[in-house]
Amino acid sequence: MHTTRVIDKEFEPYLTAAELDQAIEKMAASINHDYAGKKPLFIAILNGSFVFAADLFKKISIDAEICFIKLASYKGTKSSGQVITAIGLDTDIHNRHVIILEDIIDTGRTMHEFLPQLMHQQPASLELAVLLHKPEAAVFPVRIKYLGFSIPDKFVVGYGLDYNGYGRNIPELLRLREA
Repeated sequence: MHTTRVIDKEFEPYLTAAELDQAIEKMAASINHDYAGKKPLFIAILNGSFVFAADLFKKISIDAEICFIKLASYKGTKSSGQVITAIGLDTDIHNRHVIILEDIIDTGRTMHEFLPQLMHQQPASLELAVLLHKPEAAVFPVRIKYLGFSIPDKFVVGYGLDYNGYGRNIPELLRLREA
């Protein structure tokens, strides 16, 4: 099987670019239907969601805005257990329909800590659009309205997701090769 080396680890194919695109197309169609006439605000979580957010947003046909916020909780291949806000939200979300764009939810800690902060600003609605979810890793329950894939609790890289900053530019999703 073909593997790709990222820094010091070997990764193997998991989801193709075509499979990712198909899931994003379905997600966009649902959002376009559900938010017709509502002018939603998408908040993309950097750094990991930038590829997903760009591809999804290109498929959004309704009037919508997008902004970005940086939340970090990963170091290497493991969650650090702490959520750090590096770049704050500079858009007023009061009475707005808000859709959070996240690349991956595993433990749920990041959204568990971030969503209440957003709710204090009284958006009209607040939903999650997530490319990948690891239900086996869930510690904090998070309701995901728009989901691309549920995946096993294995480390993945590519399509915006990284290993110590590298591998984001891989057009498909790869998983860590088992030794």
